[in-house]
Amino acid sequence: MDSTEFSAALRAPAHPSAKPGYGKRSAPGQHPRTAADFAHLRPREAAIAAYIDRLPEGAAIGYKPLAANVADYGQQACAKALKFLSHEGHLRLVKEHLCTADNSFRWVTRTYFSRTSRDDEWWKAYVDSLRGIDLTELERRQRGEAPAGEPVQEPESAPAALQEPSAAYRALARLGRTEPRMTLSATECAALEPLAAQWLARGVTEDHLTRSLTGGLPHPLHSPGAIARKRLETKMPPEPYEAPEYITRAVMVCMGCEQPENVVTLIKGMCLDCNEELEAYDAAEETGLVIDAIPDTFRAVPAKQEVARRADALRAAAGFKTRPIPRPAHGELVQTYSLDGAELLRAAE
Repeated sequence: MDSTEFSAALRAPAHPSAKPGYGKRSAPGQHPRTAADFAHLRPREAAIAAYIDRLPEGAAIGYKPLAANVADYGQQACAKALKFLSHEGHLRLVKEHLCTADNSFRWVTRTYFSRTSRDDEWWKAYVDSLRGIDLTELERRQRGEAPAGEPVQEPESAPAALQEPSAAYRALARLGRTEPRMTLSATECAALEPLAAQWLARGVTEDHLTRSLTGGLPHPLHSPGAIARKRLETKMPPEPYEAPEYITRAVMVCMGCEQPENVVTLIKGMCLDCNEELEAYDAAEETGLVIDAIPDTFRAVPAKQEVARRADALRAAAGFKTRPIPRPAHGELVQTYSLDGAELLRAAE
């Protein structure tokens, strides 16, 4: 199966979004999409990469939502595929420290994706460049919005026969079911669609839009199209307020154990231990042996210890020499590090 077949087979319009501020972020400057974008990857990684490539900004692309929406691959396969995509330069996991206009702070974790493979130097320079970005304005642009007075480039439209009616158009076309006197023609629906779309973009539900256009109508009513236009223009709800958010700090973290780059050395988006585990798993898989990793939520020991154990299990399965791993005594401190003043401790069980 080539990458064009992946693209057609793995479309998922119902794929869930991550929590606001999290999820997929597309890296800039990617080459135009082609059929050979992921031809250098193995079938599993190519399929999942093609799927992620077509997901919108903010989509949840952790291994659990991917496994729930990509046919033929479970959680373990998706978790491993994400690590391989990081190793091949398509993914990076980044923690961003945000400051809002009211001086509140929070950390978010984003997964940056690039269909164009990038090396470590490019990713480091890009993550460093995130500091100081007005995130609110960036996300407005990604949604296709623009500041007042600034034109927005319209996306290339599909042929009319292939387009599905928008939610705004459908809401206008259904007005006659609620109030027969407000039945609109197809031409009127198309002309009023941009105004109705603005209402919906500002958080108004389709039911609210319908009530606003059908309630308290005059008697007699001569022009439903004119009434709808006047109400859409004069009763337009205000834009929702979004407090500006700025990225004050961006730290790349390991795709496997999520340790930050100021604590461990990251190579191809992963720490040395996770890279060893990936290489050992790859060797074991080539011999036909597959050892599933234990999900993070079921770990009985800290992530770093578990990574080392898994790596040695894979080395043994692949015929490599293993190395002894000392088990910390009960309560022994494994590591301590700080992220912008917030102390994070990990100790043995």
